Amino acid sequence: MNTDTTNILEKPAAKRGIVSERILRVLLNHPDKKLTKYRISKLAKANISWVIEFLRILEKEKLVDGTKVKDYKGLIMYWHTKRIRPEYREYMIQKPLDLLKDMDLRYALTTYYAENLIQKYLFVSRFDFYISASDVEQWHNHLSAKGLVGKGNVRVLVDDENVFYNSSEREGLKVVSVPQLIIDLLEEGGPGAEAAKMLIKKESEHAISRI
Repeated sequence: MNTDTTNILEKPAAKRGIVSERILRVLLNHPDKKLTKYRISKLAKANISWVIEFLRILEKEKLVDGTKVKDYKGLIMYWHTKRIRPEYREYMIQKPLDLLKDMDLRYALTTYYAENLIQKYLFVSRFDFYISASDVEQWHNHLSAKGLVGKGNVRVLVDDENVFYNSSEREGLKVVSVPQLIIDLLEEGGPGAEAAKMLIKKESEHAISRI
């Protein structure tokens, strides 16, 4: 796993894609709120001029009305087509949840276990969680000391720090926001995509409480 994200962020196209994802993440976490463009800029840590330009693009697609989400499912699927996949590394760890509860480093569970905490539809076949790029070495040292490196039951993902936006705690574990979870489940395909579509329907109907 390449842990140096500097070169990636320096590329204009990649940087703009990452910032666009931040804006989408903010919008989808507050679909009922008419946030100001300035507020979105602050929450997404994005240049206000790009926020304005990007919202115009989304309006042309009839996905938003100003800063309010008009088509929740459509906006999710739009993000899915633009998603920049995070880098990851895999491990085989016994009792990974106990390990997470004992760690002081930042993380947020996603995909199977996160879905199980929120919706309880999927069998937990793997434990996936995001970490901060600055903590990669510490996580690797700890995980490799507790288990084995290579394809296993744990996948550690490294992404833009905004992936932690609106994350919550459930049953003593940190979990990504519902929109982020939906995107990650769509990336999994198969049963994961089925679970994602169920979450989209519930979110569209405001059935899941937002924290």
